[in-house]
Amino acid sequence: MVIEVFYIPGCCNHQPALERVRQALSSAKIDDLISEISVGDEETARAVQFPGSPTVRVNGVDVESGTGTFTGLACRLYADGGGLPSEHAIMRAVQVARNQERNCGTSTAS
Repeated sequence: MVIEVFYIPGCCNHQPALERVRQALSSAKIDDLISEISVGDEETARAVQFPGSPTVRVNGVDVESGTGTFTGLACRLYADGGGLPSEHAIMRAVQVARNQERNCGTSTAS
């Protein structure tokens, strides 16, 4: 499973987001590494379709569905109006990724 936290250097929500992701992964008994990806300029933000800091993705999918793609170098607000993804959203994304990995692992080659 690929877990990524994209952030703007100096973002006050970067570390709290990492802690929330770690908590969720621990609850799910997952010890995969979390990649931290610094987004320091508009070009990089466009390239990674960065909707704001922090952004958490599991297997390339944003933990909060329905978000736009590119906002730029700005703070991000989540559905609850806060600057962090909910633990529920992280857990849901992890469960979807687990299910996809299980389904891929059980398919047979043609």
